Amino acid sequence: MKPKNPVVPVERHETIRQQIIFLLKERPFSAKGISAEVRISEKEVYGHLEHIQKSIDVMECRLIVTPAECCKCGFVFKKRERLKKPGRCPVCRSESITEPMFSIE
Repeated sequence: MKPKNPVVPVERHETIRQQIIFLLKERPFSAKGISAEVRISEKEVYGHLEHIQKSIDVMECRLIVTPAECCKCGFVFKKRERLKKPGRCPVCRSESITEPMFSIE
């Protein structure tokens, strides 16, 4: 068996949450886009976004969530409080849904 090389962590000068806040102040991102930029899993991004949403009030900013939308019937998930992408549309049951977009104002 080939010995595994040790995983070398990415060198960071800012915390992950600081990086996410910096990205979201520049332009809107989906969770998948944030995941690619910050190099963490998409699942971790949602946890960080929930924390950022609670703690960002101190900075006199707010997390803007552009809701997900069904590609088939156009239903917009306006009243959804969870940040994750919905599984399916409650109107037409389609699973083709755009991801919510996040930004900071």
